[in-house]
Amino acid sequence: MIRIAFYDCKPYDRISFNQANKRFGLHISWLETHLNADTVSLSQGHQVVCAFVNDTIDAEVIHQLKQQGVRLLAMRCAGYNNVDLHAAGTDLTVVRVPGYSPYAVAEHAAALILTLNRHTHKAYNRTRDGNFSINGLLGFDLHGKVAGVIGTGQIGQCLISILNGFGMQVLAYDPQQNSELAARLGFTYTTLAELYRQSDLISLHCPLTPETFHLIDNNAIAQMKAGVMIINTGRGKLIDTKALITALKADRIGSAGLDVYEEEADYFFEDRSLNPITDDTLARLLTFPNVLITSHQGFFTREALHNIAETTLQNIDDFFAGRQLTNQVCCL
Repeated sequence: MIRIAFYDCKPYDRISFNQANKRFGLHISWLETHLNADTVSLSQGHQVVCAFVNDTIDAEVIHQLKQQGVRLLAMRCAGYNNVDLHAAGTDLTVVRVPGYSPYAVAEHAAALILTLNRHTHKAYNRTRDGNFSINGLLGFDLHGKVAGVIGTGQIGQCLISILNGFGMQVLAYDPQQNSELAARLGFTYTTLAELYRQSDLISLHCPLTPETFHLIDNNAIAQMKAGVMIINTGRGKLIDTKALITALKADRIGSAGLDVYEEEADYFFEDRSLNPITDDTLARLLTFPNVLITSHQGFFTREALHNIAETTLQNIDDFFAGRQLTNQVCCL
């Protein structure tokens, strides 16, 4: 019997994975705690560890996993920046879920755009308190404005289609340009500098790499239109948060919609409502009336959860059946 130690388990994980597991019949040990050096011992007796974006999978943890006989690290997400691939080497195989629903993330980005622009979150709270004033809720037509999309993978493409529906002019930046794609979806590739200069809103859909770390920093912001809207449903570290705060205070950035945050691991996906926020940077962001933060929920649709569970368990089944692993992360 293949035994899986499933870390950072949430109620919705149990539902989606139990449903998918009817086809595979794997044994899953549900662990609510994060994977880290203090909890890695809980995977003793399991051949597989299933982990998520905010688990700590550094060299120390990987060494312990190997010592305990864990053979496979199954990431139930696309990103693997929290995995020390050097330490994993060839002794610990790492697989992931490269795509689960690009529509889910793109549609959430669109929701952030519309909410920030038309202040629907504020209007909801006002009317429930009997306040029907619309003062301070002024937005702008998206039609005819310029949107900058950084990253034209599947999620970026989905968002471009949505923005086209609003009648926006779409500029895009991607190191790997696809002229056929641009013609088919009706957008224009350009340089980062030109995208910054022209865009009324900018949405980030690129992976986190050494080249994209703090892609949005003081220098980038200085090139942007005053009052630009920034949307990030990609990776928290794409934005230098301190630079973002400085620009918000100076009205250089008009609004920001963030589904991810640089230091989100201790907060996102957890209920911290009874405790003070000790992260001063996050606390400061939450004070801005023109900043909307959601807790990394862009992926969170029924379809995406189903796809994540199916792909993760298929990855595990393929590994132990000796099949080719199409979703393996190559160790460095």
